[in-house]
Amino acid sequence: MDVQVRERVYTKDPSSTELGHRIIAEGIRLIDELGFERFTMAKLAHALGTAEASVYRYFANKHRLLVYLVDWYWAWREIKLAFDTANIADKRERLERGLRSVTSPITERGQHEYVDLQALYRIATNESAKAWFTKDVEPGDKDGHFGSFVRLSHRLRDLILEAKPGHAYAHDLAALVLEGTGSLRFFHEQLPALFGKQAKGKDSVADMLQHLVFASIDSKRK
Repeated sequence: MDVQVRERVYTKDPSSTELGHRIIAEGIRLIDELGFERFTMAKLAHALGTAEASVYRYFANKHRLLVYLVDWYWAWREIKLAFDTANIADKRERLERGLRSVTSPITERGQHEYVDLQALYRIATNESAKAWFTKDVEPGDKDGHFGSFVRLSHRLRDLILEAKPGHAYAHDLAALVLEGTGSLRFFHEQLPALFGKQAKGKDSVADMLQHLVFASIDSKRK
């Protein structure tokens, strides 16, 4: 998969150099291990055995690095959704496959050696809110910092509209599924008392979101 992130997120494209690959790989490892609050660019430079200034040539600060990683994650999800829903004629089945694609945990290793997909999935689940909920999110969005999320949401919206043309809340429903997937998984892991006992082997988050979308589609209201 050729995953691309818009240039305005970074100062220098990390996918273009060996050091850039190492920054992404080690950044994913450290954020996954330490959490975003304890992660610093100084710690990243130390782990890489390079000068801190070398890291800042690629990203202006650690928030920009997090935005890049989250954007990369959603770009990968967008490509996967396209593959998972290709050549399916039945519109409801196509939507069901699409929902499974965007809500299921990542278990594969992926094709990019410097990106630990499973660790990146954990970062997207646990840390992505820290990329979104800042006062800079509106200017960042205008710069295309969250373009991958927008494009993926639009793809999912289109699947909903194929299954139910004219659905009044297709945009909101698509965004809710994508954002809710991470939030619900975080709460299931960190606040399990909210949910009581869950049946073993069931992916209750994916199942609930499937139910939510199809209940909305099958409602008599548009």
